[in-house]
This record gives sequence, C-alpha cells and structure tokens, in this order.
Amino acid sequence: MNLKQKLGKRIQELRKFQNITQEKLAEIVNMDITSLSKIETGRNYPQPDTLEKIASALSVDIERLFVFKSNFTKEDYIEAIYKNVDFIKNNEEKLKFLYTVISSLV
Repeated sequence: MNLKQKLGKRIQELRKFQNITQEKLAEIVNMDITSLSKIETGRNYPQPDTLEKIASALSVDIERLFVFKSNFTKEDYIEAIYKNVDFIKNNEEKLKFLYTVISSLV
C-alpha cells in the first residue's frame, strides 16, 4: 500500500470512527464528494489547505492523519461515544437500543 492509499484509508478510518458520512465531511471541507472519495481511496492526494480542513473537521492534529495504525486512546473512544450519542439523541428508538447494548455490557 502506497502513501496515498494509507493516507486515504486513515482519513476514512477517522471519519467513520466519528460517525461522519462522506457527504457531511465533504460539506464541512467545502469540496465535492467525488474528490473526497478519490482521496479516501488513494487515487488523489489532498492539497495542503484541504488536508488542514480535513484534520480540523475530524478534530485531529494534522500529524494524526499520518499515524497509519489504529491506536486510539481511551479519550478518543470516549469522545467518539459522546459524538455518536449526541448524533442520535433525538431518535428515541436508537437511544433505547444503545441503552440495551450498554446495559448488556455492564
């Protein structure tokens, strides 16, 4: 896997970890979804300013985009959980399901 592919996979991994769709990230970064897809699949490199916008949208330092192995910290997981709960807080059915899953783990 070359650098372009590793970077694209990392961006996709961070985006999915935070439960952000390609459409939403493209909107935040102000780019079309096709361009973002090409970055995530390793067909294109992002321009430096786009790379900065992506890092900002994903709430990570730009250097973190180049950490190619999954080594999320406990804080990363907690932050992602809070973001996901915030995302579904208006959906009672999903909240009940989440409660059921968490209750079964405790």
